[in-house]
Amino acid sequence: MKRGILRTVEGGRLLFWCPGCAGAHSIRIGEGEGPRWQFNGNYDRPTFTPSVFVNPPGPYFNPGSPVCHSFVRDGQIQFLGDSTHHLAGQTVPLPDFDAA
Repeated sequence: MKRGILRTVEGGRLLFWCPGCAGAHSIRIGEGEGPRWQFNGNYDRPTFTPSVFVNPPGPYFNPGSPVCHSFVRDGQIQFLGDSTHHLAGQTVPLPDFDAA
């Protein structure tokens, strides 16, 4: 279900569109098992903590996909330098999920 610039899906998950990966990233919020993120409750200018690290080095690393490490703060996505896509080191507005 669309809410602001995000999508909500079952299991307490939020989806946001990553312009660096040109794809969706999913985080889990609220109570439950597994890793969970804090969410400021603002679906138009979201903030998630801690950072979102997609495809980090380790046992589940996929060499065919980019590494994406970012902070999402106040509707901006700050890509950290260990990201391997073209937006590494940049901060850009988090796009509307449906407009991307």
